Amino acid sequence: MRVDQLWRNARLATLVPDVPGIGVVEDGMVASRDGRIAYAGSASRAPRFEVSQADTDCKRRWITPGLIDCHTHLVHAGDRAWEFEQRLAGADYAAIAAGGGGILSTVRATRAAQLPELVSASLPRLDALLAEGVTTLEVKSGYGLDTETEVRQLRAARELARHREVSISTTFLGAHAVPPEMDGSVDRYLDLLCNEMLPAIVTEGLADAVDAYGEHLAFAPHEIRRVFAAAKALGLATRLHADQLSNQHGAALAAEFGCLSADHLEFTDEAGVASLAAAGTTAVMLPAAYYALRETQRPPIESLRRHGVPLAVATDCNPGTAPLTSILLAMNMAATLFQMTVEECIAGVTREAARALGLLSNAGTLEAGKWCDLAIWDIERPAELVYRMGFNPLHRRIRRGR
Repeated sequence: MRVDQLWRNARLATLVPDVPGIGVVEDGMVASRDGRIAYAGSASRAPRFEVSQADTDCKRRWITPGLIDCHTHLVHAGDRAWEFEQRLAGADYAAIAAGGGGILSTVRATRAAQLPELVSASLPRLDALLAEGVTTLEVKSGYGLDTETEVRQLRAARELARHREVSISTTFLGAHAVPPEMDGSVDRYLDLLCNEMLPAIVTEGLADAVDAYGEHLAFAPHEIRRVFAAAKALGLATRLHADQLSNQHGAALAAEFGCLSADHLEFTDEAGVASLAAAGTTAVMLPAAYYALRETQRPPIESLRRHGVPLAVATDCNPGTAPLTSILLAMNMAATLFQMTVEECIAGVTREAARALGLLSNAGTLEAGKWCDLAIWDIERPAELVYRMGFNPLHRRIRRGR
């Protein structure tokens, strides 16, 4: 078989579905051709390869699929360190938002930033994720809340992929908050969102999906239904910030619309979990927000397991409630705070994260035909990726075979 590159003498975590654990192959080999995996598996079962570019001895290093951060708010201007100080002094998130902070604070800064500024501000955050083996990530808008700035945010997200070797999936999160110029009128804002913002974004091809923030201090279920109905009519997939601070039955709403993912889920009840399972919706765990907000109610991990709901893990990188740019630390937090297993955490930032983005046919596992996105690690066992804090054992990141 003629291939471009070969990585041999490796140990693989293939993450192939329906294989026990993380799909370990001790005598592993990966070959690529035209940016896709031509072979991934046991060296003893591999065909004979003719290698045209590079034949790499991995010296028994571990290879996983390239990591995937499936929930970020990476593109924004400004920061909210002052809110962090307020929370340390005892203020809660709702009180900070009511005082002009929260999402609207970042909206003001982002509206004032032009496209080059947004790209420049976002690149260091992106670089931190890439340095830990991320090859694909999702980026949401939601800090514009007007057509011009939402479009600019999504253009900036697309622009990042022209500056770095990374695949970026974009999500329109116009239903993040009601902008101040609407004087509290949700209906007026949703008119703008559904009739102007969404068509403009679809015309430019700027979004792969639509998200909404379902919460008592954001949007109610009947309001989100309107947004999702408009998104579906335009052919866009949906995902939902669900049940983070209270049980708004967001999980059931996500299931109703066949959302790719329901994210947070701290207050989701058993019925909500069952609905996610029936719909095939992925649950995305965001432990950094739980940690930063000092929450005490964990997502119903055991119930999600029992019902067979796929579990993804992401950073939730955002300026207010999860200023995290480490996917490795997100895994450690998921294990420590939510009691997820090592296997769940590794699957959560590879196979299940790809599933949450609707990309599983192309990414998330080491299988022939998928993008050749790899992370090669200087570790003795995969548990090190979850166990260590502040330590980055990445040896090399490969995207599309390069």
